[in-house]
Amino acid sequence: MTTSVTENGITARYEETETERLLVFEREGATAAIAQNIDGYAMLKVRPSADGDELERYYGFDMALDHAAELLGVSPHDLPVPEPADDMGM
Repeated sequence: MTTSVTENGITARYEETETERLLVFEREGATAAIAQNIDGYAMLKVRPSADGDELERYYGFDMALDHAAELLGVSPHDLPVPEPADDMGM
């Protein structure tokens, strides 16, 4: 299952793999990703891309969104979040 939303020049793609819930943002060629284990109870990992190295871990979705927005050079309020990703975080 993949869900995409585009707003404010930013595309957000949510998908589930065998091991992770993954939310990837793209803006003008730059990317930022937030990952959580498939069971949805672990800390969120922020990465520069879906398969990139982990930069930081957060308990809260808001903090992970702040970091992702920083990587893209936008306000966290500008990031679109597909509905299936609304419950990410602890």
